[in-house]
Amino acid sequence: MNQYELCVVISAKLEDEARAEVLEKVKGYIERAKGTIKDIDEWGKKKFAYEVQKMTEGYYYFIHFDAEPGAPREIEDRLRIVDDVLRFLCVSDDQEAQED
Repeated sequence: MNQYELCVVISAKLEDEARAEVLEKVKGYIERAKGTIKDIDEWGKKKFAYEVQKMTEGYYYFIHFDAEPGAPREIEDRLRIVDDVLRFLCVSDDQEAQED
């Protein structure tokens, strides 16, 4: 299993409850791809450098998880169709690769 970090930016127009539902949906996608979530780092509402879908700010979440190599592609394919996810990026977070 590889380690990954998924950054998700959720619309700031959502209420807390709706935002929590979107985050649960994202966690469900990770679990459906047979990933194991290690932790979620919530950065809160941040201002964008430029407008994204006519919005100037969004809520940032960083999710660290373990999964098989094909999982990030599957997760990203599902995130593309979620309207309230403005941006996302999944990167490898292997400590061994960073130390070399």
